[in-house]
Amino acid sequence: MSKSLPEHPRVLFNREGIDALRKRVEGCEWAKKRWRTVLQNGAEWLNENIVLPPRGGNWYHYYACPEHGAALRTGKRLGEWQWEHICPVDNKVFRSDPARPEQDYDGCVLMGVHNQLASRLRDLGILYQVTADQRYARKAREIAILYAERYASYPLHTIRGEARIGGGKVGPQTLDEAVWLIPMAQGVDLIWDILSDAERELLAQKLFLPAAREVILPHQMGVHNIQCWKNSAVGLTGLLLGDEDLIQKAIYDPERGYWTQMRKGVTADGMWWEGAWGYHFYTLSSLWHLTEAARHCGVDLYGEELQRMYDAPFRFATPTLRLPAFNDSTEVDLRAQAPAYELAYARFKNPLYVQLLSSSNRENDYALWFGMEPLPKPSPVTWRSANYPTSGYAVLAKGRGEKATWLCLKYGPHGGGHGHPDKLHVELHADGKPVAVDPGMARYGVPIHANWYRTTLAHNTLVVDEKDQQPTEGKCLQFGSTRGVDFVVAEAGLIYPGARFTRAVALLSEEIVVVLDSAQCEAEHLLDVALHLQGSWQSPPEGAKWQPPATRGYSYLSEATIRPIQEAITLQVRQSQNNTLTVAIASDAPFELITALGVGKHSEDRVPTLILRRKARSLRAVWALHLKGKRVQVQLPPPVAHTGEAFVAQVIPPDGRKRLLVLNPEGTPISLPLPDGSKWRAEGYFGVR
Repeated sequence: MSKSLPEHPRVLFNREGIDALRKRVEGCEWAKKRWRTVLQNGAEWLNENIVLPPRGGNWYHYYACPEHGAALRTGKRLGEWQWEHICPVDNKVFRSDPARPEQDYDGCVLMGVHNQLASRLRDLGILYQVTADQRYARKAREIAILYAERYASYPLHTIRGEARIGGGKVGPQTLDEAVWLIPMAQGVDLIWDILSDAERELLAQKLFLPAAREVILPHQMGVHNIQCWKNSAVGLTGLLLGDEDLIQKAIYDPERGYWTQMRKGVTADGMWWEGAWGYHFYTLSSLWHLTEAARHCGVDLYGEELQRMYDAPFRFATPTLRLPAFNDSTEVDLRAQAPAYELAYARFKNPLYVQLLSSSNRENDYALWFGMEPLPKPSPVTWRSANYPTSGYAVLAKGRGEKATWLCLKYGPHGGGHGHPDKLHVELHADGKPVAVDPGMARYGVPIHANWYRTTLAHNTLVVDEKDQQPTEGKCLQFGSTRGVDFVVAEAGLIYPGARFTRAVALLSEEIVVVLDSAQCEAEHLLDVALHLQGSWQSPPEGAKWQPPATRGYSYLSEATIRPIQEAITLQVRQSQNNTLTVAIASDAPFELITALGVGKHSEDRVPTLILRRKARSLRAVWALHLKGKRVQVQLPPPVAHTGEAFVAQVIPPDGRKRLLVLNPEGTPISLPLPDGSKWRAEGYFGVR
């Protein structure tokens, strides 16, 4: 392959790509606006003195307040390569301690400087290619040569400051090294024609080959988002230098190459296997560098797996085009990902992407580089219930537009190292706003990430004996619609020894959500079912002060009270000035109800939390949420309507029309007693009358 590589540039763009970019700048108003910004930046860079940081950077995830978990912001400069670091919650100022990696905040800022210089090199190369002004190329060459001369002297270091495989020189991980190396390779490719043979050799032997062969390649991973970044960095180095071995390793290696990542890492539903939308897009952002460079060199990597990854978010997004903060991810705004779909539309021409592109001002680099014009008229999105068994998400939806009610039950694969112990967690959005959500994550380097966000209690699901669920995979038992009610039934799998948790979720209407829970254990355990809501408590019923245990998750609860409940209880949460949420809860036996404040985006962002608690071998409960704050009644009517694990719940909506719902975890036909003395011959796992 290396013998037949085309002329430079061939990494970020080929000659046709540069010509197309030039035509956009000449003919598209949005491209003209972005190009003016690029030109202005380039003019400023030409006058700047390039100084490399004195050392490699530190881990991004350390750059957070250790108390609140919120990302720090960089304050005023204190000296050469030193800054203030400020918590946005209480404005506390932190000083860096380079001797302690978790407090080396200056090092985190330095990592940003390294990445900025790499991006600047790339952008200067683009300016040179479009304008033919060699001043840009010479400034880009200056950055590249400085790094080639300095690279060997940067110590190898990990996020813990160790000089071993897995660390980087410029960055604290091979991941960071790869992220930095990609724009370096793209930029050098764009100025290749002005480099002397000696400079090309210097860059190859002192920068690119040591980074690829000595730092990145020895750290071997399997199917993982990090490996995708590494493949792109190694592949771009190979395509830049014409190194056949590096190209083969990046694309065709059977254990970790590009095709292995695609065929093993992308589910049939199109989601990246780690189950976090943040990592889904992070993986996508790594892949395109290699797919484009390979395309310019005659290798087509734009397979159907990659298109599935671009398509999947549209299937899983809420009506406001937001993706849940599942696993190690924050909530992802799909509209903010519009730049990534500029390239996706150029290569796949899927009209589904047009709704994002048409809603964007397109004044971004991806549109400048790859944008298509004109765009067709976007098609409206229809929201509907759907089950995705490979990814393990069941979506229930009713209504139209952004105001539709949308619910997701999460039951599938754990997600590897980025998975959370949250089987049968429920996420709910309605009227254009979040109602009950996954809290997401904090940066990994602060305690609250492990001690709250990665706990079972932080999610809307079952906790046994105040301990986290075991990593496992659940199973969808039944999904469908009956009598106008969309529903899903799932079991959690082996989340605790000797315990079985089954949950049914039903959309009775756009305004009423009902959840039926069955927890069955071989011995007596402390059973907690948690629900976290957006808003503030509205006059919760009186209760005694409750001191949460000093354990993971529970220790972050505040203002906790507890009260005994004999049959049922109704609570309200004010979600906005114009809307209140009603929650009605009933069980088949007395239970305790804990109300508290849990954690939202950081430790000072407090959200209403309630916990249905019982110490027993079993728990059967029904939850009904009225999204407009109207009264809804729930009951497990006497005589206790259950046989084995199956039970009947009665729900009375505001219109007074009684609805009976059955949850039958065994799924075999069963006869259940009803309050009027009759019997219900129930078949399957769920039923409605």
